[in-house]
Amino acid sequence: MPVRLWSLLLFLLPAVCTAGYPSLQELVDKTPEGETLVLEPGTYAGRVLITKPITIDGQNEATVDAGGKGSVIVIKTDGVTIKNLHLTNSGESTNDIDAGVQVRGNFNVIKDNVIDNVLFGVDLQQSRNNIVKRNHISSKEEFSLGQKGDSVRLWYSFDNKVLDNVTHDVRDMVVWYSANNVISGNHTTDSRYSLHFMYSRYNLVENNDYVNNAVGIFLMYSDSVVVRNNHIAHAAGPTGIGIGFKETSDLTIEGNKILYCASGLYIDVSPFQPDTTNHFNDNLIAYNGIGIRFLNDWHSNIFKDNRFVDNLTQIVVSGGGTANRNEWTGNYWSDYEGFDRDQDGIGDTPYELYAYADRLWQNEPYAQFFKGSPLLEVLDFLERLAPFSEPRLLVRDEKPYLKMLALNERPAAENPRETEPAAAQDPADLSNALNALRKSLEN
Repeated sequence: MPVRLWSLLLFLLPAVCTAGYPSLQELVDKTPEGETLVLEPGTYAGRVLITKPITIDGQNEATVDAGGKGSVIVIKTDGVTIKNLHLTNSGESTNDIDAGVQVRGNFNVIKDNVIDNVLFGVDLQQSRNNIVKRNHISSKEEFSLGQKGDSVRLWYSFDNKVLDNVTHDVRDMVVWYSANNVISGNHTTDSRYSLHFMYSRYNLVENNDYVNNAVGIFLMYSDSVVVRNNHIAHAAGPTGIGIGFKETSDLTIEGNKILYCASGLYIDVSPFQPDTTNHFNDNLIAYNGIGIRFLNDWHSNIFKDNRFVDNLTQIVVSGGGTANRNEWTGNYWSDYEGFDRDQDGIGDTPYELYAYADRLWQNEPYAQFFKGSPLLEVLDFLERLAPFSEPRLLVRDEKPYLKMLALNERPAAENPRETEPAAAQDPADLSNALNALRKSLEN
């Protein structure tokens, strides 16, 4: 008998913990369809199911507590708005996807909420035309990074917008089997993947700020995605990546700033589909351990008008291959050693990058520990001076820029009638440009 009584108490414990709070479900059930439920300040018992189009407004003074079980709010209808609420204390079931808000409908709006101490933040499944906007989301503090849930999760969902959210201490933001979504203006820190795509086509990723995460953006089997004007920095762990690509085709990667990462770009068998290309334009790839890491000798990527600035190693190709089967034109390379005698802003000789003794650490993983050591630097210098073996050409850029261009700025040579005076294009001014860039990045 005591054992049965104890078991009953354990079963009822979550209900007992939230029994002192007024039931939000009762208030929702009493709210007419299409009306707004404005909550008084205070804490309400969660695990709410919404099946009719209503608006719930917490006025930034109402908390909904799920009592550590299930999802805080579940939406199974269209046209619901959840705003200005504090949603907290979901369950911990990964199988049930316990979340701050579960969305199973269309044309819903989740905005201006604080969602914390939940496993997942906002979970959308088979849902269309929803907006997730200006929420602050974090996961369970006591869980390790791999055990936390995702800030926003899109599963087989289309035409949604994830805008201006602030997330931290979550696992990932994921987009799986989903198309035509917009991910814009979000800020993510202290997470694993800031944004992870799997089998998701025709999505737009722009104006996001991803700092101090294990990986910035990773696209796997996700074609025709546009990634532009994002700031990605300090993905600096042993596997840190700014933007990674796995068997992904027909991409537009433009206007991004990728800074202080272990690898700026990581390219694995991309593009994958026959007769497709990936376009990399106007990106700043600076101060990374490796600017671009090709996991294999691949082709059909076009790199134009990018700036490669002070990466410890500009390009790496694993397996002894070359990156020269891709197209390189009009990029700025901080280690270019040529001249510009005709003052057209383009180097007189091509930029060429060779693999010398670098191959020791590129081809032998354990040798990477000695990268940058005096021993390898001496070997590299001696091989450049008098090569022990024929060096391998990694990259050849026929028209390297000598100026570090602003985004979308075109070289003077392509429009000679608008050529600026020679003094304005003096490559001796490069050091000032570099100093100005470093100062802007520090702010």
